[in-house]
Amino acid sequence: MSYDVLFKPFDHSKLSLKNRIVMAPMTRSFSPNGVPGDNVAEYYRKRAEGGTGLIVTEGTMINHPAASDDPNVPLFYGEESLAGWKNVIDTVHAAGGKMVPQIWHVGATRRPGKGHNPEAPTVSPSGLVAPGKKMFDPLSVEEIEQLVKGYAQAALDAKNLGFDGVEVHGAHGYLIDQFFWEGTNQRDDRYGGSLEKRARFGVEIVENIRKLCGEDFPIILRFSQWKQQDFDAKLAKNPDELAQFLEPLSKAGVDIFHCSQRRFWESEFEGSDLNLAGWTKEITGKPSISVGSVSLNEEFIASFRGANAGVASIDNLIERMENGEFDLIAVGRAILANPDWANRVKNGQFDQLKPYTQEDRENLR
Repeated sequence: MSYDVLFKPFDHSKLSLKNRIVMAPMTRSFSPNGVPGDNVAEYYRKRAEGGTGLIVTEGTMINHPAASDDPNVPLFYGEESLAGWKNVIDTVHAAGGKMVPQIWHVGATRRPGKGHNPEAPTVSPSGLVAPGKKMFDPLSVEEIEQLVKGYAQAALDAKNLGFDGVEVHGAHGYLIDQFFWEGTNQRDDRYGGSLEKRARFGVEIVENIRKLCGEDFPIILRFSQWKQQDFDAKLAKNPDELAQFLEPLSKAGVDIFHCSQRRFWESEFEGSDLNLAGWTKEITGKPSISVGSVSLNEEFIASFRGANAGVASIDNLIERMENGEFDLIAVGRAILANPDWANRVKNGQFDQLKPYTQEDRENLR
């Protein structure tokens, strides 16, 4: 099978890429005190030189005291951390790559007493970590407004540092997704209730990024149906509900939707083979990124539990992309094991790809 579709340029009015391959964001803990060093720049340089079209960084924390529970996860604020990220983006650009930071707040998944500011209270839309599990005080409207400003400032800092756009992390049961999901959002104000109202926090973040960064700065939003608290959770149970959720976000200014699945080949709703990225593109008319166990035979949760993953065919991926189901594909663990994954596939060396092992997992952490 020809893999040419992966190497067609992606021409968007705000973001041009040499191919359709994205490095998926993967959390690492290699930035002591939140400062990315030369080792971080080197990690991403290898993936840029390896042919990746767009790199999405590991999650980076917005300026809020309870954003993280790990002091070795990088910050995206403060003079020293931003200087570190300036070195990273300059290194990636010198290697011919393009890159966006993923800006992040973990919300109620943060363990109290942990992170860069252990004294700070953990925050949550409704005080819930998971359905029926209330542990914290709900956020006030004033606190929510400050968090919105924190996301927008991080995006503006990314623009000023020379990044090629920004990705807002709204997936996997973290803060923004805790607003999206009715299991963790029981508010009765403008941020809670219907799907559209639960999307309001994300909408305000996107609107404020657009206001600060201008019309030409690319905004990517990552979202997921599944949550780390519940792999079977659904924001939307059918295409109509997905449209209710996505349309306000699209209107607010999202340019590209990054649609997280554990396995990209799984259809999202009965009666259609479209996956989540396929439905998102169908509904919004905007480009979408798919992701999930690309070129591996084991999904990533199993890897976190100690399983290795062998190399698997991408024929189904190629068929979906040739059919225009989605526009870009994010590759995660396979790029950890093979920094030159894109170049190997392009050069007809798919059979030389290495499997993903626990040694590679150590590179992730």
